[in-house]
Amino acid sequence: MDSRVSELFGGCCRPTGGGAGAALRGRGGPAPGGGGGSKTKKKNGRSRGGKANNPPYLPPEAEDGNIEYKLKLVNPSQYRFEHLVTQMKWRLQEGRGEAVYQIGVEDNGLLVGLSEEEMRASLKTLRRMAEKVGADITVLREREVDYDSDVPRKITEVLVRKVPDNQQFLDLRVAVLGNVDSGKSTLLGVLTQGELDNGRGRARLNLFRHLHEIQSGRTSSISFEILGFNSKGEVVNYSDSRTAEEICESSSKMITFIDLAGHHKYLKTTIFGLTSYCPDFAMLVVSANTGIAGTTREHLGLAMALKVPFFIVISKVDLCSKATVERTVKQLERILKQPGCNKLPLLVNSDDDAVTAAQQFAQSPNITPIFTLSSVSGENLDLLKVFLNILPPLTNSKEQEELMQQLTEFQVDEIYTVPEVGTVVGGTLSSGICREGENLVVGPTDDGKFLRLKVCSIQRNRSACRVLRAGQAATLALGPFDRSLLRKGMVMVSPEMNPTICSVFEAEIVLLFHATTFRKGFQVTVHVGNVRQTAIVEKIHGKDKLRTGEKAVVCFRFIKHPEYLKIGAKLLFREGVTKGIGHVTDLQAITTKENGLEESLGPGQLSF
Repeated sequence: MDSRVSELFGGCCRPTGGGAGAALRGRGGPAPGGGGGSKTKKKNGRSRGGKANNPPYLPPEAEDGNIEYKLKLVNPSQYRFEHLVTQMKWRLQEGRGEAVYQIGVEDNGLLVGLSEEEMRASLKTLRRMAEKVGADITVLREREVDYDSDVPRKITEVLVRKVPDNQQFLDLRVAVLGNVDSGKSTLLGVLTQGELDNGRGRARLNLFRHLHEIQSGRTSSISFEILGFNSKGEVVNYSDSRTAEEICESSSKMITFIDLAGHHKYLKTTIFGLTSYCPDFAMLVVSANTGIAGTTREHLGLAMALKVPFFIVISKVDLCSKATVERTVKQLERILKQPGCNKLPLLVNSDDDAVTAAQQFAQSPNITPIFTLSSVSGENLDLLKVFLNILPPLTNSKEQEELMQQLTEFQVDEIYTVPEVGTVVGGTLSSGICREGENLVVGPTDDGKFLRLKVCSIQRNRSACRVLRAGQAATLALGPFDRSLLRKGMVMVSPEMNPTICSVFEAEIVLLFHATTFRKGFQVTVHVGNVRQTAIVEKIHGKDKLRTGEKAVVCFRFIKHPEYLKIGAKLLFREGVTKGIGHVTDLQAITTKENGLEESLGPGQLSF
């Protein structure tokens, strides 16, 4: 795929291919083969005797994962009930606090359905099970199944969500991409503030961080906004004069939006947001009246190059005719289906489509949901909220546990000085567990050393937190530690890790776009995770030069100071119109004896 992402960067657009792209036409039809009950017939569209071509089956139930099939739950014995509760605990653990129950479905996926009375009794039992484990249930949808019976039979899809305890709410990060003036900040303002926009950008004012952003209406920095959902699936935001702390306390699931810049001159900030903040998903916002313009194609290419699953929101539909909106949708479908993308667009027109889209989107990387909405009229805004409410995490509990078993590693993305608190760093915990009072080392400094420090306190989503777990973003207070010794791109790691750093490294790259030829001595800005620094091309193995679309192993050297890198890390580099992607294959590490660990520090640099 990587070698073909260059079409999105270079602006070349191939004609639409057939094949898999035709399997899903994106007119609200559910995605093929999924866990959303896509094979059932709606009541008003039943056709008796038409089973041969469309058998009522879901994929067989998986042992792992958070989806459970149950034929019926009518008056279970006490022993059976305890077994069902244990099973629910397992599914909730697999979904990190969320599980989906399909009632009326056999373990092999056959959609049998239940009568009205059996379904009522089954849901009553499910509610008792949820109460036992401290969870709430929400009926996502009901479908009528035509199963050669005169009695109507239904299957019901239920979301079970655990009430958060000890701040362990599910947290998903969504990066917001799109061209300038596409309505990104306005959409986030409407979602997080709970009030519609007035058509002149009132909703976005609370998101801007600088005066020039308010004056120009253009985002130039990275800002974070939160949207919560409680255990019953209801939206929790800043409406009703809630504070950030109250939103965190009331929410079982939190969506953290990373609002990125759309203008081309702020591209390096947008790339830093995508590489450093490790978003789970990306939301590409496209204006209905302008279509794919400006940096839209480039942002789409960035998301694909970094393998971030993305969905698309077409905004400002209140400004356009229906024909204009349809033209923009077709334009997007054409680009998504071309060989460079190879995506299956799914246009969301109803709550049913939103549920199907959320489940399919997490299971299949090829599905791309498309929403059409307005931040002024509120049209279809609820569909996006339904989608975000059901959207499951990409990692399961086992992967999360494995990350937490590793040594502590925290990426430094932001640095602040807070009155009466001291130096504060913001970022993401890549691995391990970080606790209040823990002693870590931070580096590398300009001369390649690591400095000792102590974590005084932790805040997550603007609320105090004692323990930080792998994959979570937070701010750490470092007390009187000297801010001038810190910079973006550093890491805070456990002293036992013995971190390796390097100035020279090799990467296998694909040159996505270059006007002429890419040679030795060329300088580029390299992005690897939270590292962003200029590097010079020392050597191209096996070749003298590279042209657009070619692959090679290239040796880079940072021109300022050494950095902490890992083999296998995704790499993205750029310089003007030149762009390339790849991954780190080898490091020329500076040994511990060379870089050392700073033992003696001046006053105020060490806090124990």
